[in-house]
Amino acid sequence: MKKVTVAMMMAFLLLLAACTGDDLAGTIEEVAEEVGQVAEQVAENADEIAEEVEETAGEVMETAEEVMTGGLEELTVAYFLEWPTPNQFAQIEKLYDDALGIPVNWVSFDTGVAMSAAMASGDVHIAYSQGLVPFANAVSAGLDLHTVGIAVSYAENDNCVARTDLGITRDNVTDLHGQQVAVPIGTVAHYKMLKEMEYLGVDVAQLELVDLAPADGAAALQRGDVAMACGWGGGLARMKEAGNIIMTGAEMEAEIGLKVFDVVSVTGDFANDHGDVITAFLQVTEDANAQFAKDPSSMMETIAEAAGMDMEATESNLATFSFPTADEQLSDAWMGGTVQNFVKEVADFFVAQGELESSLDSYDAFINSSFLEQVTSAPSMMADDSAMDDGAMADGGDMKVCQVTDVGGIDDKSFNATA
Repeated sequence: MKKVTVAMMMAFLLLLAACTGDDLAGTIEEVAEEVGQVAEQVAENADEIAEEVEETAGEVMETAEEVMTGGLEELTVAYFLEWPTPNQFAQIEKLYDDALGIPVNWVSFDTGVAMSAAMASGDVHIAYSQGLVPFANAVSAGLDLHTVGIAVSYAENDNCVARTDLGITRDNVTDLHGQQVAVPIGTVAHYKMLKEMEYLGVDVAQLELVDLAPADGAAALQRGDVAMACGWGGGLARMKEAGNIIMTGAEMEAEIGLKVFDVVSVTGDFANDHGDVITAFLQVTEDANAQFAKDPSSMMETIAEAAGMDMEATESNLATFSFPTADEQLSDAWMGGTVQNFVKEVADFFVAQGELESSLDSYDAFINSSFLEQVTSAPSMMADDSAMDDGAMADGGDMKVCQVTDVGGIDDKSFNATA
């Protein structure tokens, strides 16, 4: 705009010079030349200033990203394979990376107990969909973990299956006495099994518990190595191919009062040092859940890819899940009081079972809703974004995905009780 104004001024002066006497015309021409020189200097300075502004803007952006991530160069998130959730769409589409401005690496685990061990060692920053039971037991054992959100509620997707040829039902379930039962120790499946057996009159001391992850438990049940196996997700689906459940999730919720859900957890240090990262992570997750509620079909193929499942299994599993909104999670039904009380109940139960030495008087300090309180519910544009690059959906880009089945020789049960 300034260059245009100067040019117009010079044109006016030259025109004026042409219409006046020689002496005045010479003076006007000299003034025009001086104006032209000033204009060139202004233009040069403007370019320099623009470059300086651009450099400063870049530095400000870099500083802003460093402030938000607290100097974190990359984020590592624990999750489960064969456990489909809407946020896996954001995982594949790298929406977490975009929101945080740093690479996000996703590492799969077999159990929530292994997630606790990985967070204790500093190998994992955020555990997504960690079972409440391993969380409660780890905190009771002295690990400084904090629940910052509720990942999923799933009464019907965590259960025990008795081998078909044994003909076990709730009416003759004591026939399991003296039999081997596959169950991942220290998990929600373990807790549910103990509560279910206690309710049905089974003496758990007369069961031989074999500590197996769901996938391994399903294989053992199909081979006939165990009488019953307990687990979740894809493992549970394969268990059902070789047996029958004894009580449905709805029956256990109605008759025993079992509430089954997973949490989003971090260490206390990470919560203190990287609060903005946690909030951004929860916001992307909230948006993914909102988009799934609105249009699940547009996300299903991508979720199946991330979960390592076929479409039929993915849809079947997701049909048994519910994903509380941020507002629901903050209510009394969840992090406003119920979760705290349930963690205490779980810990006390495992103390009574001899799985924990002691429980805390209160778990309120380990349920932290401050980050979730900053999350807003708004229409998501993820479906539109994904449509821009179908190829990215198909191949997942350069996302880093790892598989962890061994956490340095840490035994799940001993860690659960003494770590």
